[in-house]
Amino acid sequence: MVSINKSYVTAPEDLVTEAVLRAKDVNVYYGSNLAVRDVSLDIPYNQVVAFIGPSGCGKSTILRCFNRMNDLVASARVKGKITFHGQDLYGSGVDPVEMRRRIGMVFQKPNPFPKSIYDNVAFGARINGYTGDLDELVEDSLRKSALWDEVKDKLKDSGLALSGGQQQRLCIARAIAISPEVILMDEPCSALDPISTLKVEELIHELKQQYTIVIVTHNMQQASRVSDLTAFYNAEATETGGKVGYLVEYNRTEVIFQNPTQEATQAYVSGRFG
Repeated sequence: MVSINKSYVTAPEDLVTEAVLRAKDVNVYYGSNLAVRDVSLDIPYNQVVAFIGPSGCGKSTILRCFNRMNDLVASARVKGKITFHGQDLYGSGVDPVEMRRRIGMVFQKPNPFPKSIYDNVAFGARINGYTGDLDELVEDSLRKSALWDEVKDKLKDSGLALSGGQQQRLCIARAIAISPEVILMDEPCSALDPISTLKVEELIHELKQQYTIVIVTHNMQQASRVSDLTAFYNAEATETGGKVGYLVEYNRTEVIFQNPTQEATQAYVSGRFG
């Protein structure tokens, strides 16, 4: 088992004065198999945190723990503690549906509903009993997702008719429309062309003024461009032939990419493995 100095995997105290999300000694199992072990890290307000690392190291698994998406996997179990504003996310009495409203998710592949652009954005607000001006909400959400000018004259058209990049920004608008505090993004640009990727990255910079964002990415250049903090995960082989992921190092993005404390981090960000 690789030994990691725990002091390396806590965010700098002067940057994280108060965490919106906090993971402490988190272990995730699928059935009897340990998939990710001993993850502890704080996610600060209004910052972009990138999760990087090779495939199978637990980045997306930990991300999904933050809004309990792993509840939807029958064999998944989460041990340890994850808090949101100090409240135990997995405590009794916590409504995971309400938690997912406050902690939104954007997936790897754009997944607009087979509805109009307008109805895609308004969907969550409607089912949550929104009583305000829906037209205003839809426009505001599309503006925040940098999509309004491209779709304002075709709001009744199907969201599925948009390009891949537009569909992903529509999904971001849909997430924004239910007023989350945190937006989780699981490789949101992996299926997009470079121009669409750039637009999403520019959007992330704008959104962090109002939201906390956690993004999983295999693109190290993207992580260095969009994030304030970066967490590097790695994996090691188990005796049963599987892999278990763990957090190696967590720090300011410029430290991770320019002066990491762990040799494995340096090897990964310099392209020597992964």
